[in-house]
Amino acid sequence: MPVIQIATPFNIDIEFEIAEFNKRFLAYLVDLFLIVIYIFSILYLLYGGFSVGEGSKGLVIILVVIPTLFYTMASEVLMNGQTIGKKILQIKVISLDGGEPTLGQYMLRWFMRFYEWGFIIFTLFWSDGITGFLWLLFGGITSTIIIGVSHKSQRLGDIVAGTVVVNTVSKLTVDDTIFMNVTQANYTVKFPEVMQLSDRDINTIKTVINQSAKTNQFDMCNRVAFKVQKVLNVSTDMYAINFLEKIMEDYNYLSTRE
Repeated sequence: MPVIQIATPFNIDIEFEIAEFNKRFLAYLVDLFLIVIYIFSILYLLYGGFSVGEGSKGLVIILVVIPTLFYTMASEVLMNGQTIGKKILQIKVISLDGGEPTLGQYMLRWFMRFYEWGFIIFTLFWSDGITGFLWLLFGGITSTIIIGVSHKSQRLGDIVAGTVVVNTVSKLTVDDTIFMNVTQANYTVKFPEVMQLSDRDINTIKTVINQSAKTNQFDMCNRVAFKVQKVLNVSTDMYAINFLEKIMEDYNYLSTRE
């Protein structure tokens, strides 16, 4: 299975498994199916069929066009790099620096899916499903070719945005986001210096913990823990992975109480 090495802010290279094309394609089909079902459902409720009534285009734009056009970007932003299809197929979008993409990166990825816009607009407003389908097919074939020739299996949107689609880790003990719900009533912060780190740093630490849990190799944890102690000017006799988990807990506890 192809992998990609990404350099983190701690100068540690982390390996990610690049999502296989068949997973990306199936995830895309799931999302496309959901979009089509949504369009049919709304139009059926409004007009009892798939045609748009005269003088109703404004309503269709609000209830159909906007949600379907922005579905991918909104899902990836709200679901940490995943749509419903990606979540089912256990793949996600990450930035090439190893962290979660920024809003700007998500927007660039979304903008380069313009061939989907043609499918929706042609089908809804020109009642020309064949032209819409051909537009979608052309865009899909072009994306497939670009993914095939790209070294990191990136489509054009990924290349422009600086992102890549990777497999997620399914057997983890750490949440998929950097935020951990610290529920202890008398929680004690051990490393208040942790607030010197950024969200991206914490996201990198989370990724290192996840990778170590997956491979059962903790060398990366040792190296990152050493780097974090040096940056924060702290010392501890805790095991590296326990130290990093405590760092995450302290960060989340303090950041939610600022």
